[in-house]
Amino acid sequence: MELYEQIRQEYEHGAGTIRAVARKLGVHRREVRKALGSAMPAERKVPERERPKLAAAIPFIDAILESDRKAPRKQRHTAHRIWMRLRRERPEAEVAESTVRQYVRARKAAMGLLGHEIFVPQSYQFGGEAQVDWYEGWVEFDGETRKTYVFCLRSMASGGAFHRAYPHANQQAFLEAHELAFAYFGGVFRILRYDNLKSAVKKILRGHQREETARFIGFRSHWGFASEFCTPGEGHEKGGVEGEGGQFRRNYLVPVPSVQHLEELNLLLAAGSREEQHRVIAGRAQTIGAGMIAEREYLLPLAEEGFDLASLHFPEINASGCAKALTNFYSAPLPVGTSVQVKVYSAYVEVWYQAKCVARHERCYDRHKKVLELEHYLDALTKKPGALAGSTALEQCRAQGRWPASYDQFWGLLKEREGKQAGTRAMIDVLLLGREYGAARVRRAVEEALELGCSNVGSIRYLLNVNNLEQRPAAKPVDIGALSRYDRPQPSLDDYERLRPNWPATEVIQ
Repeated sequence: MELYEQIRQEYEHGAGTIRAVARKLGVHRREVRKALGSAMPAERKVPERERPKLAAAIPFIDAILESDRKAPRKQRHTAHRIWMRLRRERPEAEVAESTVRQYVRARKAAMGLLGHEIFVPQSYQFGGEAQVDWYEGWVEFDGETRKTYVFCLRSMASGGAFHRAYPHANQQAFLEAHELAFAYFGGVFRILRYDNLKSAVKKILRGHQREETARFIGFRSHWGFASEFCTPGEGHEKGGVEGEGGQFRRNYLVPVPSVQHLEELNLLLAAGSREEQHRVIAGRAQTIGAGMIAEREYLLPLAEEGFDLASLHFPEINASGCAKALTNFYSAPLPVGTSVQVKVYSAYVEVWYQAKCVARHERCYDRHKKVLELEHYLDALTKKPGALAGSTALEQCRAQGRWPASYDQFWGLLKEREGKQAGTRAMIDVLLLGREYGAARVRRAVEEALELGCSNVGSIRYLLNVNNLEQRPAAKPVDIGALSRYDRPQPSLDDYERLRPNWPATEVIQ
């Protein structure tokens, strides 16, 4: 373009002839004539290259692409897959993969198989709609890299989003995260849009109809919102939360965060959500945080009480002293055959009997595992003391760091003094004291007894009682009130003292 302008100026105000302009600017006279004829350069014709090697493979490729019209969208051939089939089924057609890619892309575009769509921009009212989704992220927990599942609820009007991580995307975590998100936004959105995830949808029916899970229906009724579900395989119908998950992960989970536990990770996500409130989304005039404040008055009010998030199970205590919940077993201090109620939450499991919580465990996400508490087996171990040393409950107690070295040392002294069986029975009696005094106080008493050189149950009980007396608060004076009218002066012996000098000396009888 600049060259054509220079040629025209030189011809008009400089050399004045085609030959002189061509000589001065170093171009061909033909190019000078083109510039004088039009200020805009003509488009160059791109010659079509012949592809002799590809010609033999074109019928084979076209046949594959034609058959893809009837195949499921996610099971159609990619260019790489077609090239692999060419190498295996048509070895005589030696075509480069890049050549196949170019041809396949052009043919798919001509056949309408690329699937490009035009998405219509949407506008949202405050408090109207929020979108919900899970996304995955890798996190390093105490040196071990594990996959976590992050729940995301995004307001479509303000752009604010709530993120919370869980070890698994189960229904209890799904419902719990909803309640935390409602508290974060200060209210409930009128419509929530979802994928067809199993926590909410039991079966996909015709059109937009869904058979929803009973607990999700109860949860939705409790909080008063309406739910809508996307067309299967059409994630763009909730593109707001899809983009939010990717944007948040790139900004706050890169590089891979290193934390000690899940709570620390959620603190990191909460800090990221607060930081996002200062961001201005392209095309909007206010920050996300300002939009959230403005939206709060349009949200539905929060329910007075939360929804019971636990999934309920009604097993019996088996011969191992455990109640089965889902695929795992959890110990409880109850007789074999007792019917109990097990409440399974996202992070822990509770065993209830006669309206009382008798056991609480951290939830196990493995399969066919036993989660045992040593204290639940102490009554049985008093009759079978020999089973303590090799018990799975003791092994798990050691692995969790709740069996200190002082216990092994004291147990060893008891066995040396009283014998293996009697010493183990005495150690069980020491552990039973934890029900009365608490495990922490028993541990301190054992350590104190070792320092004093004591090695019997009586010394532990004595130290616990002495410490209990020392910790008892001093007595305070009490106002006796109306009883003060009964006060009398103390008796005096002055009259008797005056008589003493006149008393005869006492004779001592030999």
